[in-house]
Amino acid sequence: MALKQLMIQKKIDQRKSTLDELVGKEEGFKQRSEELSSSLEEAQTDEELETVEGEINGLEEERNELSEQKSNLENEITELESELEQLNSKTPVNNERGKQQMKNENVEVREAISEYVRTKGQTRAGFSSVEGGALIPEELLTPQEAPEDMIDLSKLVNKKKVNSGAGKYPVIKKSGSKMTSVAELASNPELAKPTITEVPYDIETYRGYIPVSQEAIDDADYDVTGLIADEISDQELNTKNAAIATVLKTATAKAVTGFDGLKGVFNKDVKRVYNAKAIISASLFNELDITKDNSGRYLLQDDVTVKSGKRLFGHEVVVLDDDVIGTASGDLVGFIGDPKAFTTLFDRKKVSVKWVDNDVYGQLLAGFVRFDVEATDSEAGFYVTYTPETTA
Repeated sequence: MALKQLMIQKKIDQRKSTLDELVGKEEGFKQRSEELSSSLEEAQTDEELETVEGEINGLEEERNELSEQKSNLENEITELESELEQLNSKTPVNNERGKQQMKNENVEVREAISEYVRTKGQTRAGFSSVEGGALIPEELLTPQEAPEDMIDLSKLVNKKKVNSGAGKYPVIKKSGSKMTSVAELASNPELAKPTITEVPYDIETYRGYIPVSQEAIDDADYDVTGLIADEISDQELNTKNAAIATVLKTATAKAVTGFDGLKGVFNKDVKRVYNAKAIISASLFNELDITKDNSGRYLLQDDVTVKSGKRLFGHEVVVLDDDVIGTASGDLVGFIGDPKAFTTLFDRKKVSVKWVDNDVYGQLLAGFVRFDVEATDSEAGFYVTYTPETTA
């Protein structure tokens, strides 16, 4: 096994070990739940009931956090195992089975697209076309092999695959409504009606140039399609991140001062029905990361299960470059709320390449992706601007 595979396997083992620890904690929750159930039955006064209710709410919050941590770990393990499988599949094998790893039709499409590129668009047989260009099949687009600190915001928001260029998406707002108890044979009480809004979407086409040198085109052994797929995956990730961040910045603006100001947003401004996260600028992360309480303890909590390695008041922290979630270097800003409820990515799932004319450079190979990002629940978060608390 090559060093790359060994490194990935090590990461998988570490995450599985952490996952086992979380499963062990779940068993503890069951015991605490049984104890609280007994306490609830034994409660005699309103004061005792309130005490038990507080403990139940605390247990539910811990359980939700644990569930989120487990989900993140399971997703990471799945992605790493998929990456390991792809690397292993690229390892040369000498038997006939190894030669058949890629389906014949994918090989033919890959070769046809490569020929399209080499002939500068003159050869158009063997692949699906869209608007005069070559449609890149989804199975040829390998997952983005991003650096460890690269964030894919599309994994944090609601994602809907659409088959049309425009439409409306119905959104039911989280209200926190509850059912009402009724006596036997009594008429049904009127329940709170859900608030349904229709969010219009309009798929946009994003274009970027693919750097394909003449040497790569002339070299018959060079995997031109692979080069294109890698470049498009990289550009698609950056483009979607920027579009999602732009929508997050449209959340209701809120200025906060100091750690207590941030805590107020989590505690009272964002409703409990939302799964809140802190998607913040690198400068704000640094400001919070070096802040200590009166006892000299750092206020951000360590958590190896999230990419940033930190949590804020028990909530996941996601760190973006200043000019992505903000506008300039040094901006102390961020989105606090539920990005999945606040934002929806409407993905057209069409990726294509096409030779286009350029007045200066002649013909350039352009890559196209199609999607739209819209805010779907304005109450799900806030765009905060942070001011450090000044000491007297």
